Amino acid sequence: MAQNIAPAPAHVNSPSKSSSDKVIAGRDAHSVTKRLQTELMTLMMSGDKGISAFPEGDNLFKWIGTITGPASTVYDSLTYRLSLEFPSSYPYTAPTVKFVTGCFHPNVDLHGNICLDIFKEKWSASYDVRAILLSIQSLLGEPNNESPLNSHAAELWANQAAYKKHLLEHYKKAQAVENKESK
Repeated sequence: MAQNIAPAPAHVNSPSKSSSDKVIAGRDAHSVTKRLQTELMTLMMSGDKGISAFPEGDNLFKWIGTITGPASTVYDSLTYRLSLEFPSSYPYTAPTVKFVTGCFHPNVDLHGNICLDIFKEKWSASYDVRAILLSIQSLLGEPNNESPLNSHAAELWANQAAYKKHLLEHYKKAQAVENKESK
């Protein structure tokens, strides 16, 4: 469990940052940047089907990810965009990950927030962007209906035909909104 605790700076008492605290903060930002660069390269070289992510512009702390729904599920071949925002305490603190493309799912709310244990109590500093995207991709086909953010989706899940019909209607609307916003 100690692996998940961010190292604390030596001078915590001072209300204003001393020059040594600024050096520590600079080193922390550099180590996070280096970690994210390594993760980007790992993801690019992985060859995993249906997942990708890249920094948004020049900001290495904000990425846009893409996942394709897993085969043999109601999400098969549907493509979703996600935003990933990394805190300065990453990897000791989980990134904020949200669906940009509207996603009808028991564990995703109307604002794109995702209920997944690895973003909360099960977070580990050993997780990387690849593991995050694969976990979300897996969640699409295997929701946790015990803690739904979208109760309507959770109720429909048992009837896959009705669920898929509603899902595709929702997806078409989300695609139309996304296409409109990108123009």
